[in-house]
Amino acid sequence: MNTNFVFVLDADQRPLSPCHPARARALLRKGKAAVFRRYPFTIILQRAIPDATPTTCRVKLDPGAKTTGLALVQGEKVIWGGELHHRGHQIKERLASRAALRRGRRNRLRYRKPSYRTRAQINNAKATYARKRAAGWLPPSLQHRIDTTMTWVNRLMRYAPVGELTQELVRFDLQKMDNPEISGVEYQQGELAGYELKEYLLQKWGRTCAYCGKANIPLEVEHIHPRSKGGTDRAANLALACVPCNQKKGNRPIEEFLKKKPEVLKRVLAQAKRPLKDAAAVNATRWALFHRLNATGLPVTVGTGGQTKFNRTRFGIDKAHWKDAACIGDMTAIAFATDTALAITCKGQGGRQKAVVDRYGYPKQHRPLKPIHGWRSGDIARCNGQVGRISPRQTGSFELRPFSGGKPFSRPVRHFERLHRNDGYQYKIG
Repeated sequence: MNTNFVFVLDADQRPLSPCHPARARALLRKGKAAVFRRYPFTIILQRAIPDATPTTCRVKLDPGAKTTGLALVQGEKVIWGGELHHRGHQIKERLASRAALRRGRRNRLRYRKPSYRTRAQINNAKATYARKRAAGWLPPSLQHRIDTTMTWVNRLMRYAPVGELTQELVRFDLQKMDNPEISGVEYQQGELAGYELKEYLLQKWGRTCAYCGKANIPLEVEHIHPRSKGGTDRAANLALACVPCNQKKGNRPIEEFLKKKPEVLKRVLAQAKRPLKDAAAVNATRWALFHRLNATGLPVTVGTGGQTKFNRTRFGIDKAHWKDAACIGDMTAIAFATDTALAITCKGQGGRQKAVVDRYGYPKQHRPLKPIHGWRSGDIARCNGQVGRISPRQTGSFELRPFSGGKPFSRPVRHFERLHRNDGYQYKIG
């Protein structure tokens, strides 16, 4: 199985062209290089190469609400792939939980002077708070997506000779879906016709049949309210259906087709009117990410989700976030030198909350100061031939949770060999 290419630095930490894993193993075995970083795996040579002219690469990004695809392309060859899993929903839930606990504590303080404010005073206070926000402010759950994506863009620029950035700027072109002639008839009648709308519907209906719920089967675009009965071609009137359900429904109104399934009828009508929450998150952050990419000083090119799917279908590439990233933009050919991707899960750097609270919002346990004996939770270490994540304890006996799935065990701190310091991410290859 082919794996991601290995990043290479010279002795002055200048990025060189990434090499095949077999070449990296040979350099390490001969003592010509040493391991510089494990995630992403990077080696550093024992000598400087000031006159090296490495082949430039291009970083491609497929931003998503939950997962962002990363691909490093050298010419027409994909040499590295990664999938960055965000934790925006966790941030939102923790902020909401913290606000509820604080609100509950304030309400239980009987000595607090009551605050009676009119609706106008409340609106003025909200307006004053909104004016204090800086231009381009985003909620923490959305800002997190941009910050973590830029962290990995900067890492790839540090470890590889990156000369260009490519971003999927828009997932769906809603204007073209509602008015296909907004940019001319060529778009409507060309090879990309319908790909924007199909990608939108696949996301909206979860890649399943709207009527029977079957997945992993061919799906057709179906009018909820038939065109022969006055229905339109707008996205709100379209659904995805398998071939048997589409033929069985025909041009009957959906109320007649699902009169014996009221629960399904209610779900389909509600889903048809429901906006895409994840698409809204992507739309809210896409331009902010685009401006951050421009600030790097490298040329930035963009593409659309419909174009990405067109390229993936044309070259017969399986569906995956990092493969979607590799298919962004104009391209004539593509080849994959790797068939695995580095799974990167955002875990955070550890909460700033110094006390664990009970369900009433009062402290019940105080957290120890970090690091503990020079170690932090999530550090990767080796002990007794097993590699896993560390849970440090103040007693000096640490717990290791092996990646192989074995039973966790505890050993004194002197028995552990540190392999990778916790940097806020959890990694898995494959």
